[in-house]
Amino acid sequence: MTTSSTPPNAVTSTAPTLEDPSVYLNDPNRKLLEIDTETRQGPVLFRWLTLAMEYLIGAILAALIVAVSSNVVGRSVFNHSLPWVDELARMLFIWLVFIGAAAAFARYEHIAVDALVRRLPLRVAHMLYFLQHLIITGLMLVMMWGGYQVLTRSSGRSAIMGVPLNLVSLSLVLCVIFIAAVSLWRMWVSVDVIRQPHRQPTDLPGER
Repeated sequence: MTTSSTPPNAVTSTAPTLEDPSVYLNDPNRKLLEIDTETRQGPVLFRWLTLAMEYLIGAILAALIVAVSSNVVGRSVFNHSLPWVDELARMLFIWLVFIGAAAAFARYEHIAVDALVRRLPLRVAHMLYFLQHLIITGLMLVMMWGGYQVLTRSSGRSAIMGVPLNLVSLSLVLCVIFIAAVSLWRMWVSVDVIRQPHRQPTDLPGER
């Protein structure tokens, strides 16, 4: 008679299984609307602009770090700081915010609650995506008009460096133009999906 080596009251330990985080990060319903530079998904112009903005963001961030650090070292070590550095940092930060907002919009990296839309059928989800980007486009047009008014009426220069203030406001206009253009493209894709409900997420409209 053979006996088992495992005691009858022993508790078998099982390692917890971790759920794949891509389940929450990737939405198959919006796959057609994404701009991916690695897989060449989306219009080529938007892909190149997104890459250019990301490189510009890196350059601005590096310049910000160098500028702010130089003044920190100057104050603490040499008891002297450059007055124009603070002004430069403010202008660079404004460009960083707006260019970063445009790049994040292209990458679908803005905060969003998609618990409902990812559970809807593809056609119904794109109806909501169309409404969403219609609202975004309208808001961008309002901001575009406001930015244009600021550009045309602002003729001053910064106090220390003498940089035209129009150059600072230009970041807002470029940001909203890009977001509006991407929104219009996504609306067109959503309309195409609504008209063809059996379209698969991999059937991208000839944008490669």
